[in-house]
Amino acid sequence: MLNLEQIKDLAIQTPMKIVLLVIDGLGGLPKPDTGKTELETARTPNLDSLASKGICGMIDPISPGITPGSAPGHLALFGYDPLKYTVGRGILEVLGIDFDVKSNDVAARGNFCTTDSNGLVADRRAGRISTEKNAELCTILSDIKPDGAELHVIPIREHRFALVFRGDGLSGDVSDSDPQQIGMAPKTMVALSPTAEKTAALANEFADGAKAALAGHHPANMVLLRGFSQHPDFPSMGDIYKLNAAAIAAYPMYRGLAKLVGMKALDTGASVEEEFKTLSQNYADYDFFFVHVKKTDSAGEDGDFDAKVRALEEVDTLLPGLTKLEPDVIVVASDHSTPAILKAHSWHPVPVILYSKWCRPDHVKEFSEPACSSGALGRLPAVEVMPLAMAHALKLAKFGA
Repeated sequence: MLNLEQIKDLAIQTPMKIVLLVIDGLGGLPKPDTGKTELETARTPNLDSLASKGICGMIDPISPGITPGSAPGHLALFGYDPLKYTVGRGILEVLGIDFDVKSNDVAARGNFCTTDSNGLVADRRAGRISTEKNAELCTILSDIKPDGAELHVIPIREHRFALVFRGDGLSGDVSDSDPQQIGMAPKTMVALSPTAEKTAALANEFADGAKAALAGHHPANMVLLRGFSQHPDFPSMGDIYKLNAAAIAAYPMYRGLAKLVGMKALDTGASVEEEFKTLSQNYADYDFFFVHVKKTDSAGEDGDFDAKVRALEEVDTLLPGLTKLEPDVIVVASDHSTPAILKAHSWHPVPVILYSKWCRPDHVKEFSEPACSSGALGRLPAVEVMPLAMAHALKLAKFGA
C-alpha cells in the first residue's frame, strides 16, 4: 500500500470528476425472521443497476475485527491511514459548526443523556431531545464557570453539543466520561498524560456542575463527554491528490472532518434530497465531491430495522439525481456497519461499488452484502478505495520507469 507522499508524487490534475457517496452505517446483519439484512430487504433498483455496471467488493474500514468510529472510518475512505492520522471527535464538531478554534483550545463532543435515580445512564441520547431544547440547556450550562479556563458550550443538533475549554496549559489527552452503554454511571475523566491534569480537572468540574444544573430537566438530566482533542495538522486532499474537493454533509461532525482534510464544506439542507440538490448546483465548480447520508446510521443505532430500510430506499429513489450528472467515477461506500440488531457500530466489512467507464464490471447484479462479497474487488482495506477512484478518473501517473 502506498503512503500519502507516494500518492502525492503520482497524482495529476485531470478534468474528470469523482463522487464519493457515503451511506453512513450501511452494512447490517440479517433480521432473524427473514434472514435478510437491511440492504437486502430494501428495494434499491438504482443502486442495483449501478452495481451491475461497476465493480463491487467489501471493505474493512480499519482492520478485520476492529469496530471503527466515524472519524477513522471516513479518514480511511479519504485515503488517510486511520492508525496514523488520529483525531478526537470534539475538534470535528466545532470545526463543523464554523466555531473559531484556537490552536490551544481543547474541544469535546457532548451528549445530553438520561440518568436514573441511581445515577446510571438510562438513555445515552436523552430521547433525542429537540434542537431547540438543546440550545436552552446549553445556555444553562454556559453559566458554569470552571476555575482556570474560559468555557464555551455550543449547541449542535438534537442531543449533541460541543464543549470548548480555552486557556493556557491545556491538553486533549483526557479520557471519556461516556461509558458507551446503558446501565453504567458516567465515568470520571482522567488525564492520559501529565500535561492533561488541568484539563481533566476542568472537565470533571464541568460534569459536576452540569449534573446539578440539569437535575430538574429530565430526560436531559446529565451530560456525557468524549473525544477530547485539539486541532491536528493533516495534509490536505488538494495537496495530496491535486483535487478541488467539496463536502456535502448536513451533520457538523462530518463537515468538520471534511474541512480538516482541506475540503470546502458546502452549505446544504438537512435532507438527502437537499444534499443531492446541492451536488447538482455546485457540480461545475469542483472535481471531487464527498456526499454524506446520516439517516441510515441513526436508524441502525436506534435499533430500528425498518427505518434503516426506508432510509436506504430514500437514497435509492434519489440516486438518479446523482447519476444524471454523469460523474466519471462514482463510489458508494460507508465508514462502518451499523446493524440495527446490534444498535451500534460493528466490525463487519462494508459493501462498496466503484463505477467508471474504465472499470471491468463483474457479475454482481445487486447491491447487498452477500452479492458484494463475491465481487471482483474482493475484500480490501478502505484506504485503498481512494487510489482506485483516482486511477479510474485517470488521475494517477505511472509508477516507475
